[in-house]
Amino acid sequence: VQLVESGGGLVQAGGSLRLSCAPSERTFRGNAMGWFRQVPGKEREFVAVISWNGATTGYVDSVKGRFTITRDVAKDTVFLQMNSLTPEDTAVYYCNAAPTTSAVIEGASSSRLLAPWGQGTQVTVSP
Repeated sequence: VQLVESGGGLVQAGGSLRLSCAPSERTFRGNAMGWFRQVPGKEREFVAVISWNGATTGYVDSVKGRFTITRDVAKDTVFLQMNSLTPEDTAVYYCNAAPTTSAVIEGASSSRLLAPWGQGTQVTVSP
């Protein structure tokens, strides 16, 4: 059971991308969902979280005001709209699920994450 990320690519600084995340098999409806990112040599970091019903969202400080996480419950898909991208946003982006938003915010090492890590989607922002 995996979550499949898509939508990454190469974009110039100041540009936008929209990432998508959907399960390959079982549904994660009823769970909080989160986006994480990782650059080579660094730990995977929490980026954004959304509650099971979309009512609550949270972001790491570095993306507040630029990134927006949403979910389409009917389509069982989570999105990350990324605007005003900078080279510092370059990373592989992953999604995962957890029973609560706090479990997602704990970070990529949280024992409460529900899915094995997928392959992620590469986001590259050029200067």
